[in-house]
Parts: sequence; C-alpha cells; structure tokens
Amino acid sequence: MASRKCLGGEGSAPAPHVLAVDDSSVDRAVIAGILRSSQFRVTAVDSGKRALELLGTEPNVSMIITDYWMPEMTGYELLKKIKESSRLKEIPVVIMSSENVPTRINRCLEEGAEDFLLKPVRPSDVSR
Repeated sequence: MASRKCLGGEGSAPAPHVLAVDDSSVDRAVIAGILRSSQFRVTAVDSGKRALELLGTEPNVSMIITDYWMPEMTGYELLKKIKESSRLKEIPVVIMSSENVPTRINRCLEEGAEDFLLKPVRPSDVSR
C-alpha cells in the first residue's frame, strides 16, 4: 500500500498525528474515519491507560481527542494527567461527549482542554 503525501503542504511534511481515545469501538471508528479523511494520521486506543502508555513511546502526537465517559479513567482524568506532565502538557486535548452538561464542559475547558465536542462528531468539527 503506497503512502499518501499530505495535500496542500510542501510534500515532505508528515500528516499531523492524532491520538483518538474512546472505549466504544463504533465511536473510535467514526472519529478515526473523519480524521483520516481530513488527512490526519490516526492512532486509536480504547482507554486512557492505553493512551498514556502510547504517549510514553510515541513522541510525535500532534493532538489528542478523547471521550469523556470511559471505564477506569475518564477523559477528564486523562486530560489532567496530560496537563500535569511537563513532557505532554503542550499537546492539545479535545474532549468529546454525547451529554451536553455545561458544568462538565466548563470544568474540562478550565483544566486545559482545547475544545469540547458533542457527539456525534461531524466532519465540520474536525476543521475547528
């Protein structure tokens, strides 16, 4: 399978690498598909714990998009761990949720989330 070059760039710049975190395999597939169609390189994992493991070995993650409600570690807890890490804190984190709860949204944004998206995530959300 031939690799595709990033469209609209210098041709040599690698596609931005997005880490997608969601315990739902359907939601992981949807968000990965939307991101890939927008020329992002995507790694999808099913938990905050797996995300932290991957971040420990993969230095070139450009952005993290994570579900809010997951077993073991919520997206909010993952956000806090990333923002507390001197090595990871500069990586933008976007939280997704199917529940529109203003206090939760504000808490995530105050803790350093770049954005809060309501599911279902649409291709227009990715451009933001």
